[in-house]
Amino acid sequence: MEFFSAPWWSALLAIILIDLVLAGDNAIVIALAARSLPAHLQKKAIVWGTVGAIAVRSVMTVGVVWLLKVPGLMLVGGLGLLWIAYKLLASNDDNTHDGPVAGTFWGAMKTIIVADALMGVDNVLGVAGAAHGSFDLVVLGLLISVPIVVFGSSVVLKLVERFPIIIQLGAAVLAFTAAKMIVNEPMLDGFYDPNELPNTVARWTTYALAVIGVLAAGWRSAHQDQRAGRHERQEQAA
Repeated sequence: MEFFSAPWWSALLAIILIDLVLAGDNAIVIALAARSLPAHLQKKAIVWGTVGAIAVRSVMTVGVVWLLKVPGLMLVGGLGLLWIAYKLLASNDDNTHDGPVAGTFWGAMKTIIVADALMGVDNVLGVAGAAHGSFDLVVLGLLISVPIVVFGSSVVLKLVERFPIIIQLGAAVLAFTAAKMIVNEPMLDGFYDPNELPNTVARWTTYALAVIGVLAAGWRSAHQDQRAGRHERQEQAA
């Protein structure tokens, strides 16, 4: 593809649109992962977590041809993202710092990069397809997405501090994204893809089970943590 030609600009626009559409999920992951950090580390985690996530996604894009040949990739990524969504919600207790809600800068960085790698599979495939094999377009499009994700993460982080219910909404969004990855797994085409009533029911059942399951499991885990905390405080008081 000729540099700066009309097809080149058209492909770049398509890549930017793909990044914009998926930026919300990335912003949610980054904001939730950084929310337990001290204020002076939150911005640092957002910036460097985004840079690391973009670097990982660039490497994944280079290997997209190989990735396309890996059976079960979308299924494994979707299941992994479900776990991330659950841990983000289950760790929503002020006294817990395990899992994705990290209490350290490097813990937040690890969470951001791993979650973005899991979520980036369909983004990588979409960007690689829009770029038609032009790596300069892929890199340029991903670099443009950095400020978009950083700004979105900062906004989400401020909203989370003011409205804690956004944590539950964020986990639900991630669970739905994970369900979409599972539904789009080529190995499961025979189960999900035919445009018939049983397959449509199967798709929407998967979406519902993923979202409801994550919210319910996260609530149960957080509730158990709260009860354990109250019991421990009662014992200490006695």
